Amino acid sequence: MIKKRLGPSPHANGIKTPALQGCPDIFELENGDIAIIGIDMTEQLRCHLPADASCGVDERIVGIPKRVFVQAVNENL
Repeated sequence: MIKKRLGPSPHANGIKTPALQGCPDIFELENGDIAIIGIDMTEQLRCHLPADASCGVDERIVGIPKRVFVQAVNENL
């Protein structure tokens, strides 16, 4: 299950997200893995993966804004 959010809330400081709902977010799970909520970009990016990378049928490539990733990393260093 989810242990904690990594980085600030997507709506912190009045930040507006698309449709003001469902937001990009990053969470640490109880087992130490990371879960990401983002835009499903699997179909657009699958054919552009390098030869040594693949996306399995049970996997998705998700996109998040760079600021979300950077804030999560900086807050958890």
